[in-house]
Amino acid sequence: MADFSLQLSASISVSVANSVGTIRLTNPDRHNALSQADWLAIPKAVVKITEAEARVIILYGEGRSFCAGADISEFDVVRKDPATARVYETANSEAFRAVREAPIPVLAAVDGYCLGGGFGLAAASDLRLATPRAVFGVPAARLGLAYPVDAMGDIVSAVGTQAAKRLLFTANRITADEAITIGFVGELVAEEALLNAANEMAATIASLAPLTHRATKATIAALSNGDLEGARALGDATFDSADYAEGRAAFREKRNPSFNGR
Repeated sequence: MADFSLQLSASISVSVANSVGTIRLTNPDRHNALSQADWLAIPKAVVKITEAEARVIILYGEGRSFCAGADISEFDVVRKDPATARVYETANSEAFRAVREAPIPVLAAVDGYCLGGGFGLAAASDLRLATPRAVFGVPAARLGLAYPVDAMGDIVSAVGTQAAKRLLFTANRITADEAITIGFVGELVAEEALLNAANEMAATIASLAPLTHRATKATIAALSNGDLEGARALGDATFDSADYAEGRAAFREKRNPSFNGR
């Protein structure tokens, strides 16, 4: 696996180092608001990371915000009518799907604003860390538009039906403490420690058996998408793997295992 760093669009960069991939949102002056081109770059970023055989992805926003959502300033052009809105929504949905269906765990590290499409990206992630100053919301009703159906599924899965309805119907923002209460965020860390905490968690994940992680992610997804056979096949494959043999050997020898994803 070769480490690399690439800028895929104006506000999306991707890198891999030490088996950890990072998708970085790089538009801090606009709280990492994403253009249509940025949404299109996110699936490419996931592909680049998985092709490099990284074992986990960190999704992170530069500056004082994770992502304030879509760049509304371009909506009069790229989302001006039903036809363009459908094209734009497809780009949105493909970005969320890429994060949701990445074969490796995705960890969102959230600071500041996590709104709209940014909330959708965090909801599509597997794990979420946040700072105490993080602010969450889904303001669709303030704009008069509807979110993609699959993104709504991620939100309901992440917070439950009642909290999802509250967020969408009121368009109110919630604090980091409230996000912890409804289960959207797993842990709060200080602003200055966020990226280090994310990297530490990612390093722990990357050190463990990647085939197990892939089977675990597929099994949890199968509880809602119904692909039980696919999940079972990934689970069964772990028992034929060299990693399973290595795990047993390491246990017997009282040492840390060294997994290679095979």
